[in-house]
Amino acid sequence: MSGIPGPGDLHGPGAAPTDSLGARVFVGMQYLLPQHGISRLVHRLARVRTAWIKNLLIDAFVRHFRPDMADAAETDPRAYPTFNAFFTRALRSDSRPVDFDAAAIVSPVDGTVSECGPIRGDRLLQAKGHDYTLDALLAGDAQLAARFEGGQFATIYLAPFNYHRIHMPLAGELAATAYVPGWLFSVNRVTAAHVAGLFARNERVVCSFESPATPWALILVGALNVGSMETVWHGEVAPRTPRISANLPNDASRAPLALPKGAELARFNMGSTVILLLPAGRAQWHPDLGAGRVVRMGERIGTLAPPRLPAP
Repeated sequence: MSGIPGPGDLHGPGAAPTDSLGARVFVGMQYLLPQHGISRLVHRLARVRTAWIKNLLIDAFVRHFRPDMADAAETDPRAYPTFNAFFTRALRSDSRPVDFDAAAIVSPVDGTVSECGPIRGDRLLQAKGHDYTLDALLAGDAQLAARFEGGQFATIYLAPFNYHRIHMPLAGELAATAYVPGWLFSVNRVTAAHVAGLFARNERVVCSFESPATPWALILVGALNVGSMETVWHGEVAPRTPRISANLPNDASRAPLALPKGAELARFNMGSTVILLLPAGRAQWHPDLGAGRVVRMGERIGTLAPPRLPAP
């Protein structure tokens, strides 16, 4: 799931205030929990094929989170062979039209915008009162961080009931992928309001891309209960033993390194947050895009600037 269920997990009108006592207890408990041990247990449970166990898990999830199955390729939750197959279910091919305008930047996921806007120097806004640096997010890759200084970012949270596959927001060719070990705090709005540098502390996968229009990067941020993250090029990237930073090879044997806008590039086996980075002067977000905005994969969330012409 997108972290453990807790205050504010659904971003809904009934969500607890981020500064409530319950919220503080919820966040404090996460420091004490064996985060990776719990997530590995969830990883195993999510893949159990014993019918009564997987049905029990699926039924409990459906009762609690009430996912909308109308757009799913298979609408019967119990028809999936495992809980993970249900959680990462495919959608009908016509359910998420992609804006293929060459200038359109589309949402890579279904989710809720946590924050978006300009990268002020090398700093990104996490939540009111909290920001963090590109260098920390990108695990000290100074060359990559320099490409996005003064650019734009959008952080999108995937709630447990959301669709959990991740798609290309722009056409591009995979340039590099890095696994970065870290904590597994929940990534809901309550935790984001209390844990400094949350997205730069959690386990994550950094994917950077090249395209004729602009370079861009997408960061997959892990969370408590996120049993694994995988890409179409590498298969399962996390959990990983040993948990040490690693640059993953570019391998086109599973999928082409160059993919069109809207193609699947990764998925959360249990869900979390993605962060999209764009360089300075290359993009602007849609005027209505802001914290709390619900987005769907394929819809336009921003526009690329016209290509720069070479100096005469």
